[in-house]
Amino acid sequence: MTEGKLQKDKGYSLTYENDGVYLTVYKPLDFFSRVSESDVLNLIRKKKIQNYNANLVSETVKRCEGIPVKIADAQEEAKIDSTVEAIVSQDKMMAFVILTPPEANGAPPTLESIVQALYSKGVVFGMNEAKIRELVAHPVYNQQILVAEGIPPKNGKNGEVKYLIDIKKDRRPIIMEDGTVNYKDMNLIENITKGQKLAELIPPIKGRSGRNLVGQELKAIDGRPAFIPRGKNVVLSPDGQELFANIDGQLMYVDGKISVFPTYEVMANVDNSTGNIRFIGNVNVRGNVLSGFEIEAGGNIEVNGVVEAAVLKAGGDIILKRGMHGNGKGILISARDIISKYIESANVEAKNDIKAEAIMHCDIKCGNKLELGGKKGLLVGGTVRVGKEVDLKFLGSQMSTATVLEVGIDPHLRERLKFLKNDIPNMEDGLLKANQAITLLNKLKLSGDLTMEKREILAKSTRAKFFYENKLKEYKKEIAEIEEMLQLGANGRIRVRGSVFPGVRVAIGNSMLYIKEEAQYCTLYSDGADIRFGPL
Repeated sequence: MTEGKLQKDKGYSLTYENDGVYLTVYKPLDFFSRVSESDVLNLIRKKKIQNYNANLVSETVKRCEGIPVKIADAQEEAKIDSTVEAIVSQDKMMAFVILTPPEANGAPPTLESIVQALYSKGVVFGMNEAKIRELVAHPVYNQQILVAEGIPPKNGKNGEVKYLIDIKKDRRPIIMEDGTVNYKDMNLIENITKGQKLAELIPPIKGRSGRNLVGQELKAIDGRPAFIPRGKNVVLSPDGQELFANIDGQLMYVDGKISVFPTYEVMANVDNSTGNIRFIGNVNVRGNVLSGFEIEAGGNIEVNGVVEAAVLKAGGDIILKRGMHGNGKGILISARDIISKYIESANVEAKNDIKAEAIMHCDIKCGNKLELGGKKGLLVGGTVRVGKEVDLKFLGSQMSTATVLEVGIDPHLRERLKFLKNDIPNMEDGLLKANQAITLLNKLKLSGDLTMEKREILAKSTRAKFFYENKLKEYKKEIAEIEEMLQLGANGRIRVRGSVFPGVRVAIGNSMLYIKEEAQYCTLYSDGADIRFGPL
């Protein structure tokens, strides 16, 4: 596009005739397209027009009649070279140039002028020489053209642990075609042989530094190395890059660590012939567990028969293929899941999920999800506290049996919060006594009356002070975290795939509801203030 055409598009034009220089201002289409007098004067000065009549210029702009008006005597049009303006982005990672067209046979842009404009803005790195040369050969005017780019930093990648075994086996029981649940063939055991490789490390990748246009290095973050989560009965290779089983046994992934536990088999009942059982690994009972006996296992506990009023504690899952008659004294405590045909009159605590066909008259603490399926899907009587979700068929009974169900707050968190708040005074008392002892002993030290025995007491008191200070700091941080999590308790859900009966008291987060009429096929949830019934 020529300079004259550009001027005309702006609403005015300058022409050089034999008898003078003429200004034409065209009639505007609307108010907003009127020509600015300052724009015209700027162009006149730029073109170096000699001895122009400023009053005529002003009058011509005001009239805007589209008629050429002589504003200066005849003169040659001044040559105006192309100009280069460099623009650098705020992050100094991109630079652009804007070229203005030459006028009256002025000089076009040159490689040197473009580079010099970039230098003037501090650009010393990342110039695209090919792009600049192309711009010189084929200029593009009055547009921003990208001619330089920095190199952004590329952060590294953290190392990873590659597991060579299945650490998250599916623990869900199989639902049969007739609606019954198969608790026998769940294939929960991952068999491991001594010397088997369990995991290996993938090394981290270092970051790649970048550089901006002004030559500054942009540091990248290197990937951090990973560490193999080593548990019990496993060994690391000499270079720490591989993990191997140290015994034959069952793989367990507990508390974020890989362990291999052997299994203790009880071929008949747990009774007087066996006594109480305490074992580091898994315990498999082929018969029943009689009243009054205890089983403690570092891994899973699996019972083929019936559990009576006994105590079972597991660091893994508890699997009861028949069920439990607790008679008000039975206890089940699992660090993971509890799976049972039924549970009656017992105290039950699971860190993760509980799955059964029926739970009757129990005190339940479930950290994650309570699922009651199969033919019955029944929860009736007792007090049940569940961290996140309940999925069942029947809640309560037609006899209006008193049943309490609390959902949305992990009961273990509540107990932990209570412990922390109760223990803080003990920590503060210990810190006070340690400070008092340190003050007294330091006074004796200044008087030079400090025996070796008292020096040892001073050192011990100093260590105790640091211990109590650190514990208090940890307790207060954990209390704040737990209280924040408790605020989110209203997200709990109760899914009823059959009926919920009167006599049931439901609490979700801080909301509470007494069921007064039977409801079917619904979801109970909290809207922040009240408990609502929604579709299933």
